[in-house]
Amino acid sequence: MERLCGPELPFWVANQTLHTDQPDLPVCFQLSVLSWVPCIYLWAVSPIYIFYLKKNNKGYIMMSIMNRFKTVFGLLLWVVCWTDLFYTFHETQQGMSQPPIFFITPLVLGMTMLLATFLIQFERLRGVQSSGILFIFWFLSVLCAIVPFRSKILLASSQVEVTDTLRFTTFYFYFGLVVLELILCCFNEKPPLFSNVVTDPNVCPESTAGFLSTITFWWFTSLAVKGFKMPLEAKDLWSLNQRDSSKAMVPKLLKEWEKEQAKSKSKQNLSNDVVYSKPPPSANNHIGGENGTSPEEVEVLLSNPKSVPRRPSFLRSLVRAFGPYFLIGSAYKLLQDVITFVNPQLLRMLISFIKQKGVPDWWGYSLAFLMFFTAFLQTLILHQHFQYCFITGMHVRTALIGAIYRKSLVITNAAKRSSTVGEVVNLMSVDAQRFVDLTTFLNMLWSAPLQIMLALYFLWQNLGPSVLAGVAVMILLIPFNAVIAMKSRAYQVEQMQHKDSRIKLMNEILNGIKVLKLYAWENSFKEKVLAIRQKELNVLKKAAYLGALSTMAWTSAPFLVALTTFAVYVTVDKNNILDAEKAFVSLALFNILRFPLNMLPQVISSLVQTSVSLKRIQNFLSHDELDPNSVDRKNTASDFSVSVVNGKFTWAKEDSPVLRDINVLVPQGSLLAVVGHVGCGKSSLISALLGEMEKLEGDVSIRGSVAYVPQQAWIQNATLRDNILFGNAYNEQKYGCVLEACALTPDLEVLPGGDMTEIGEKGINLSGGQRQRVGLARALYSDADVYLLDDPLSAVDAHVSKHIFDNLIGPEGALKGKTRILVTHGISYLPQVDNIMVMVDGRVSEMGSYQELLKQNGAFAEFLRNYALEDIIEDEAPEEMINDEDLFPEDTLSNHIDMVDTEPGINEAKRKFIRQISIISADGETPRSRSVRRHGCSQRKHPEPQEKKQPQEMEKLIQAETTETGRVKLKVYLEYAKAVGLLLSVLICILYGCQSAAAIGANIWLSEWTNDALKNHTEDNVNMRVGVYAALGITQGVLVMISSFTLAMGNIGAARKLHHNLLANKLHTVQSFYDTTPIGRILNRFSKDIFVIDESLPSTVLMFLFTFFVSLSTMIVIISSTPIFAVVIAPLAFVYIFVQRFYVATSRQLKRLESVSRSPIYSHFSETITGSSVIRAFGRHSAFVCMSDMKVDENQKSYYPGIVSNRWLGVRIEFIGNCIVLFAALFAVTGKNDLSPGLVGLSVSYALQVTMSLNWMVRMTSDLENNIVAVERVKEYSETETEAPWEIEEKKPNPDWPMQGNVDFHNYSVRYREGLDLVLKNLTLSVKGGEKVGIVGRTGAGKSSMTLCLFRLLEAAEGEISIDDIKISEIGLHDLRSKLTIIPQEPVLFSGTLRMNLDPFEKYSDDEVWKVLEHSHLRKFVSNQPAKLEMECSEGGENLSVGQRQLVCLARALLRKTRILVLDEATAAVDLETDDLIQSTIRTQFEDCTVFTIAHRLNTIMDYTRVLVLDKGQIAEFDTPSNLISQRGIFYGMAKDAGLVS
Repeated sequence: MERLCGPELPFWVANQTLHTDQPDLPVCFQLSVLSWVPCIYLWAVSPIYIFYLKKNNKGYIMMSIMNRFKTVFGLLLWVVCWTDLFYTFHETQQGMSQPPIFFITPLVLGMTMLLATFLIQFERLRGVQSSGILFIFWFLSVLCAIVPFRSKILLASSQVEVTDTLRFTTFYFYFGLVVLELILCCFNEKPPLFSNVVTDPNVCPESTAGFLSTITFWWFTSLAVKGFKMPLEAKDLWSLNQRDSSKAMVPKLLKEWEKEQAKSKSKQNLSNDVVYSKPPPSANNHIGGENGTSPEEVEVLLSNPKSVPRRPSFLRSLVRAFGPYFLIGSAYKLLQDVITFVNPQLLRMLISFIKQKGVPDWWGYSLAFLMFFTAFLQTLILHQHFQYCFITGMHVRTALIGAIYRKSLVITNAAKRSSTVGEVVNLMSVDAQRFVDLTTFLNMLWSAPLQIMLALYFLWQNLGPSVLAGVAVMILLIPFNAVIAMKSRAYQVEQMQHKDSRIKLMNEILNGIKVLKLYAWENSFKEKVLAIRQKELNVLKKAAYLGALSTMAWTSAPFLVALTTFAVYVTVDKNNILDAEKAFVSLALFNILRFPLNMLPQVISSLVQTSVSLKRIQNFLSHDELDPNSVDRKNTASDFSVSVVNGKFTWAKEDSPVLRDINVLVPQGSLLAVVGHVGCGKSSLISALLGEMEKLEGDVSIRGSVAYVPQQAWIQNATLRDNILFGNAYNEQKYGCVLEACALTPDLEVLPGGDMTEIGEKGINLSGGQRQRVGLARALYSDADVYLLDDPLSAVDAHVSKHIFDNLIGPEGALKGKTRILVTHGISYLPQVDNIMVMVDGRVSEMGSYQELLKQNGAFAEFLRNYALEDIIEDEAPEEMINDEDLFPEDTLSNHIDMVDTEPGINEAKRKFIRQISIISADGETPRSRSVRRHGCSQRKHPEPQEKKQPQEMEKLIQAETTETGRVKLKVYLEYAKAVGLLLSVLICILYGCQSAAAIGANIWLSEWTNDALKNHTEDNVNMRVGVYAALGITQGVLVMISSFTLAMGNIGAARKLHHNLLANKLHTVQSFYDTTPIGRILNRFSKDIFVIDESLPSTVLMFLFTFFVSLSTMIVIISSTPIFAVVIAPLAFVYIFVQRFYVATSRQLKRLESVSRSPIYSHFSETITGSSVIRAFGRHSAFVCMSDMKVDENQKSYYPGIVSNRWLGVRIEFIGNCIVLFAALFAVTGKNDLSPGLVGLSVSYALQVTMSLNWMVRMTSDLENNIVAVERVKEYSETETEAPWEIEEKKPNPDWPMQGNVDFHNYSVRYREGLDLVLKNLTLSVKGGEKVGIVGRTGAGKSSMTLCLFRLLEAAEGEISIDDIKISEIGLHDLRSKLTIIPQEPVLFSGTLRMNLDPFEKYSDDEVWKVLEHSHLRKFVSNQPAKLEMECSEGGENLSVGQRQLVCLARALLRKTRILVLDEATAAVDLETDDLIQSTIRTQFEDCTVFTIAHRLNTIMDYTRVLVLDKGQIAEFDTPSNLISQRGIFYGMAKDAGLVS
């Protein structure tokens, strides 16, 4: 430096700089170091930056005024710098020689300014709107110029006149220009020309945000403000950045994956060629398979084990695709880790500054500002790192979902068999999510060890070997924590099992709630639920003990470490003195250590889980794919539009072939019917033509496009119209014709929204026949060349199928002239087809026209003989059927659906189907009555509107009801506190306060202890100091444990109480509530919301209280050491609350939007998997991929702002935390003379910790608000309207009531719910004990309502019913219901033992039960079961046939044996045989009882004492059957239709 600056200008003068109250830097230092720092920076980064700009071109930006100014200022700066240079030359000529530095610095500066000006222009040409590189350069320049700025003024003021006028002037020019450049650099340029930014209506401001805005996430503020003003909706969200979209991400990953596969393939071929020749390509129907040979075989075949083919590694392709971006984040992390350790060093300097007397004050102030600055820098860097990590996670998730979706559309059937739909959806949801969770913390794998090593290094410097004692404690705590984690995971699994079984039981209870009420069985089931709940709570309790332990370990760990280290340090050597520097710097370092030590085990376990997921995804993506070339679609040569020559097909490589020797030639425009027995390979043939099967040999070709109708119709969750259009353009006329041909027009009138009705998943709100017809309509609308119809007529009833054949498939139908292949069982159509192909066991046995085949008298003729009998009966009365349509618009007897049965459509479809079967299997009374029967099932569509429209309106209610917006009311928190117990709640808060007090106490004691060092009497009371410190710390640990345990107990008590109230209320709720509320919604309260109350809420409350008290104690400590700090608290608290309110409002809504938009991804995916063959057949593959991508992008649109909102919050809250550090340090410096170093150490080390807890506190507040909603929702359903009390003590009837069984209706009217019309109007009738009364009437006449009134499921609107002169409205419901018996129309069984289903209260002995089973014809069946009476019934009694279930219900009735029996006759479920059994049993066993039967088959009630005919809720006729027939009224008409009277 001497050489550069010359002897007159020294580089460093200690007295001028450090040891003075007016510090200044020497001129040489100013000219060299300060001037060169920005230049060195810019020259170092330029090459990399210019290379980056060359690669990334965003289009150029027009010259703006601002840009011109920047450039002009840059050139001016160059001029100014070189003015100095030339002036120096001038001086040299004048003979005033200057040291070299005066030449070098202006030269370097001038060159740098030129470089900066070049960069300004180059950035403009490359479309950079705001430059971080230049911002940092100008910022450094200003920073470095401030020192000469000050010193030049000091110099000038001390001298009379300025000696070096020119340099003085140029410097201020320079300074002004640099400041201007810095200011201009803060603003953005306009977006580049031709960029896609402009076209987007709601573009994300991030893409145009400036450098400052990007690092502080300022661009997010607009959304936070919007979310604060009103709840965000999907339309408010920004559109996704191009770089995050599926369009950019998925191909990136797939490209790498394909490279990987190709590589492994080429290696494999090299190693395999020696050993075996490749199989001929025709046999290989895969792409990407292991060359048609499984890996095992290859290994056997290979001679040298070294060259086993390496499987393509999916991990490698992930790393290649997303690694580079992720590494940027890692670089930030490295920087942040290093900066973390600066603050403890600064703290040490601060404490030593406080100790020294008579040092200049500016040291302290600069230390305080340095601490603030490093903390702030650390904040910015950390959040940039997180941003990169989270975005990488988001990219990985997008790419994985896309890759899995694309793969699922092309995997072979064999591969599909190996993983169920659920498993594949899991790959998408669970496994992809694991990657997201891992990427966030993946850097901890190297960062944690680095932080630990650095911390230990600094600690060793501080305290020497005693550190090892502390480290030993830390290491000991790791296995302790690991054991706890293992245990709690086991508990979690156990608890999930209990939860599942409880939800399953609840589901059954809610589905069968009506039956429970009718039988008065609620109590027995309530006990069962509470028993499971008790087990669940016991596990929760155990988990809570563990949780309390681990919380204790977590909070006490840093303390224990400090204690052991200090104790060892002081006792090892008498000369070791614990002073403030050592103690508090060590504490700060121990606090840094705490995070990596906690995170490391978590990251490792997360890594293990993710590696499992990786394997699963890799296996799925390595599955074989269908060969697109197995079917030749290009075929133009032959005249046949479909031809198969010598085809041999199998479903999976390893299976035996399903189809052999297939030769089929179908001429253009002909109709080929394929017939054969069940399982002979008809559907397989269709699949083979579609290329869904493995082709082992032969050729298949199809000319033109294909439309395919599968046997099981595949319906999307979209509107009916979208299902039919299937992506084609809408053409009204064509669409109308299609609906007409497929007989869908009448159905549209019935559906609530016509063809815009939203169809539920799997077509849940359509009947089986309707689904099939929609499938046909889709095929017809697609207007393809070849139609493959896989038995589409079996699901619809006879006259509809005739309509479809005539108008659509047949020779005169809409498809004439197209090539059609029809698989069918309907023999009546065969005479009208061009060719018939008969299949037997996977071979074509014969082929030809109907006449030819009859002549041959082969398999076909035999097939006809087998089937013809039934079919001829079917075909006898088509004309009559048509006439009948006018006769009975909508009241055929078999149409019974009452408005009460609003069960979901699935049962509905099942019921219809079973009903159809039972009708066809009825003994053929007369063809005429048969046709009525059959006609009845097709007509059942009419009454559906009432039933369908109801849920439709309900849907609207659902949406309005479940999205809560806005703040949670204080009342809800109080409700929760009440459930915990108010005293307990207060106690918990007090305990938390005590624990914080103990912690503060321990630290104050430590600061006192360190002050001993100043007074030099340490040796005396070391033991006392250590002892008290230990006692305080351990007290804190114990208090933590007690408080978290008390909290857990309180939470569990609250959970028990809330669930109990909910359950009790739900069992007492009126039936009408269940008719209007979807079961899913109620079930959600029992599953999701109770789960939140059990698990999420407690941990959130715990964390909230913990962070709250930590933040509070920090404030207390700082204020007590420097009281002036209180002044700052108010503004900081204001900003904090302000930011927190903004964040909570926005993030809550973003979370909701994210979870709402997540489920469509998975439901669309599972839909796609089930319909993949249809999608492929119609060639809609890419459209579906697009749809999936859109759904993923839609989800990421709300996920991305969610991530950024956390970063936005983090930067702002940590800034507040950094301000606290700044003020704590500043006030410590100002009050230096009154403060002991111990107190300063205490207050500043507390302040350094506070940022973390402030940040968490906001998060926890937000989570608390999200979770407390569950309490609100459970509360809401615990307070719904209840029915009358179950038992009324003072009105209890006699135990043997009713003796006679007389029933009187007196002027009785009833309605379903408030506001609806009366269903029964003014009924008055009386029935004597022992009478048998049949009740008949059209659908909706009020038959079922009448029975419900007896049980008081409906309460009277006016009038009353009395049984044996006791008014039923005055006694308790259980007293009433237990004395009546009903055999309901739908047999409901619960999962449990058969014995429990008959007698849940265990009132009867086994002998009685067996006797009853004998009467109900079940004895033989039950005694054949190994478990006898303990036989398990599955959910809904699925493992019994429908008939057997009905008999079980009969057995229940026999067992109760009450005086009054109500029989809602089961139409659908029971075949005639069972029906007769039930009837005869009732006649014998209930001889002396009063029986009410709702009849559908009139022959069952012809011998009853009286028949009641209801019409529109009033009594139309009431008399003996014979009288009614002779009166020729309504009853006579019904009997005539049923063929009972001629």
